[in-house]
Amino acid sequence: MATAASASYTAKTPFFTAATGGTGGRMRETHEVFNQVPPLVDYNLFACDPALHDALAREGGAAWAAALDTLGAQLGSAGILALGDQANRQPPRLASHDAHGRRVDRVDFDPAWHRLTALLYASGVHSAAWLDPQPGAHVARAAAFYLHGQVEAGSLCPVTMTFAALPLLRAEPALWRTLAARFAARDYDARDLPLAAKRTLTVGMGLTEKQGGSDLRATTTRARAIGAGGRGAEYALLGHKWFYSAPAADAHLVLARSADDALSCFFVPRWRPDGTRNAIRIERLKDKLGNRSNASGEVEFDDAFGILVGEPGRGLPALLAMAAHTRLDCVLGSAALMRRALTEALHHARHRRAFGRPLIEHALMRNVLADLALESEAALALALHLAAAVGAGGEVEGEVEDEGEPGEGAAAAATAGGSADGDATAALARARRRILTPAAKFWVCKRAIAFTAECMEICGGNGYIEDGPMPRLLREAPVNSIWEGAGNVMCLDVLRALGREPEAATRLIDDLADGCAGEPRLVRALHALLPALRTAAAHQWQARALAAGLVLLAQAALLRRHAPATVADSFIASRFAGAAGSTGDPLFGLLADPAAAPILLARAWQAG
Repeated sequence: MATAASASYTAKTPFFTAATGGTGGRMRETHEVFNQVPPLVDYNLFACDPALHDALAREGGAAWAAALDTLGAQLGSAGILALGDQANRQPPRLASHDAHGRRVDRVDFDPAWHRLTALLYASGVHSAAWLDPQPGAHVARAAAFYLHGQVEAGSLCPVTMTFAALPLLRAEPALWRTLAARFAARDYDARDLPLAAKRTLTVGMGLTEKQGGSDLRATTTRARAIGAGGRGAEYALLGHKWFYSAPAADAHLVLARSADDALSCFFVPRWRPDGTRNAIRIERLKDKLGNRSNASGEVEFDDAFGILVGEPGRGLPALLAMAAHTRLDCVLGSAALMRRALTEALHHARHRRAFGRPLIEHALMRNVLADLALESEAALALALHLAAAVGAGGEVEGEVEDEGEPGEGAAAAATAGGSADGDATAALARARRRILTPAAKFWVCKRAIAFTAECMEICGGNGYIEDGPMPRLLREAPVNSIWEGAGNVMCLDVLRALGREPEAATRLIDDLADGCAGEPRLVRALHALLPALRTAAAHQWQARALAAGLVLLAQAALLRRHAPATVADSFIASRFAGAAGSTGDPLFGLLADPAAAPILLARAWQAG
């Protein structure tokens, strides 16, 4: 597949044995190592991915193709790929006190982590799409995120939260003036210093508590006004967070209750304005299944300094609007894991021989690989389509509401101004963001778990060994499904959006109908979903089936419109082969037409 991969991979294995009558030894060759797969290194992650080229161009990001090609070559180098492995073998460590007994609450990372984060910042993934909002900027940012995610997933977490926090922080003029230049900079600054002394900043989130989890209304952390209080004023926070994402970040957006018991959002820095450490105690770091390069902590606030962000009592809408962006990054991150796992499986199958020929020449293996390639392309196509919707206009602050009348948010978006065509485009983009994004997070992140497991199986026993990347990819896969709202929460959010925004639901249904027109299997599947799409509140029991069906129809429509006919036809035939409304088979390798395999496999890897 890559230049390094085409080289012969044969070695002599020595064996030392005692020489007769003496204490010395001689080396004897016991066997020759052959038919082992060379490491997949020194390849261009962008250049080898035709589906990414196509998606980037059609969603408006073609102007960034050259930059992404350069990035893809850099990320695919042996040295950078090794950083991903190193950062996960050396997880972060908590240093609660210094050598003299002073509390420091510091998280120490392996240098590989900082190098990976520096690459993300140099690419502008943390802020550029917001601060330099050119057409296609969000799509280009999503493509860069997708490429970085194939190298290492944990370092994406603080960058995701920083990116998602910017719209919220930009709405606070006084605070933003002190922060803007540091978010615009791309020179990543790993030092643990007060905000004013930093070149660049990272932002984390502090939402969930022991008693609440996804039920954020159960929050008990309290915020006491230091002075008069109100938006932009200083507060002292007392309480805890059970999951404090990226505890080493320079600041966090934290949910807490103010004096009137309303939930509000607070900007809580690691250091106070006077240059002393803020009263945030890191109790411990989580010992996680995967995502081990990234720190997740448990913290307590002991009158920690914070600034009220947004209107008092509007903390949930503000932070859920932020979560809408992090959820899209979960979709992108899962698509990236799938792509890396697929390339490893393809590489293995091309170089490993069994029963006289390479694995990839066996019909059943070709079926599995071709099916995996279909799934990977469909995930990528939808993820970049949703990224384009972020930059399509019509987005309003607090887009994910927890209060107000049904349709209130859609009405605000529709009255944002512009031509009738512009309003219609913005309204459809909002419908995709609001309804399709949580559905995609549910479906794509779930599929990534089975997907990476299948790719590991293709690599056989070697795939199961920690020396290679597959165990890390499999451990990483579940986190995107769990964090930022688990599967049931996402499906309920889909129902809620359908019920609260009927106009958005209608626009999305019309768009799907247009994409399904002329294909009987898709038309039947859409008609089967229509009752649930139009009366969503009564269908919680079937919420997962609804979300899955919605995503599959969206993917099929995208592939019909934009992918080669063989790709679209194979996807529809395999994902809509059952009864109307079927959500496809969870297994891979069930494609009916072997003639499609050469096209699907060639599209999955473009040599160069």
